[in-house]
Amino acid sequence: MSALAAMIAFKMKFWNIGVEGQICMGAIAASYFAYKHSALPSGYMITFIVIAGIIGGGIFALIPAFFKTKYNTNETLFTLMLNYIAVFLIQFFREGPWRDPESLGFPIMPRFPKNARMPLVFGVHFGWIVAIVLVVLIYVYIKYTKHGYELRVVGENRKTAEYAGMPVSKIILRTMFISGAIAGLAGAFQVSGADRQLTETVAGGVGFTGIIIAWLGRLSSPTILLVSVLFGILTKGAGTLETALKIPATMSGVIQGLILFFVLGAEFFINYKIVHTDEIVRVK
Repeated sequence: MSALAAMIAFKMKFWNIGVEGQICMGAIAASYFAYKHSALPSGYMITFIVIAGIIGGGIFALIPAFFKTKYNTNETLFTLMLNYIAVFLIQFFREGPWRDPESLGFPIMPRFPKNARMPLVFGVHFGWIVAIVLVVLIYVYIKYTKHGYELRVVGENRKTAEYAGMPVSKIILRTMFISGAIAGLAGAFQVSGADRQLTETVAGGVGFTGIIIAWLGRLSSPTILLVSVLFGILTKGAGTLETALKIPATMSGVIQGLILFFVLGAEFFINYKIVHTDEIVRVK
């Protein structure tokens, strides 16, 4: 889901490096209902958690989009810095308003009540089903809808989009809200389905891993699904290797980086070729 969030922004050539922070903000918004409205029935609770995650991540992504459209700020730095704000905001809640009074002095937040935990499907919280559905929906949205066509045109050439009468600022804001909403939804599923507790490691680096997967998937949601499965196997398999062969689990990160570098290197030779002449060797 983090890769899908990055992909939809990258399609528009808006370099959203803040998926990690948007996941955190979705998790914070979802946790509000778990901690402050714990008496809600399970059905209402799960619904509010999902909606809160979507809105929390979406609004957080609108901040850099607004400044980009209004003041032409650098979205790469802006979204990157917002990641730290989101993480430190979780630390603020952990140390203050949402600190577990029964933690015996340890700065942690309480576990979610049972009515705030995602139901399981085949032993896994049902967020994985939503993720697969999103792959299909985003593919259809980008390829076959008017909004998808507009964001692709803005990504290809903003001047052309403006000449064609497209509301570029509105398209950027709308697309970034969708990108952040997907990331926020991932945060809601993580905090209430997997962790069942809000922690500062709720994103766990998957926001940055999603960026790698989005590029390796060539900004195509079906391919992203395949690459995500392979990266998941690589990440989880690293833990087994550490136990069985005494190979550090961090080796999976090294392999991920190498894969990305080789793919980028291959892109160079796909787009350019070496031309030999009598006088000089030129790269075209």
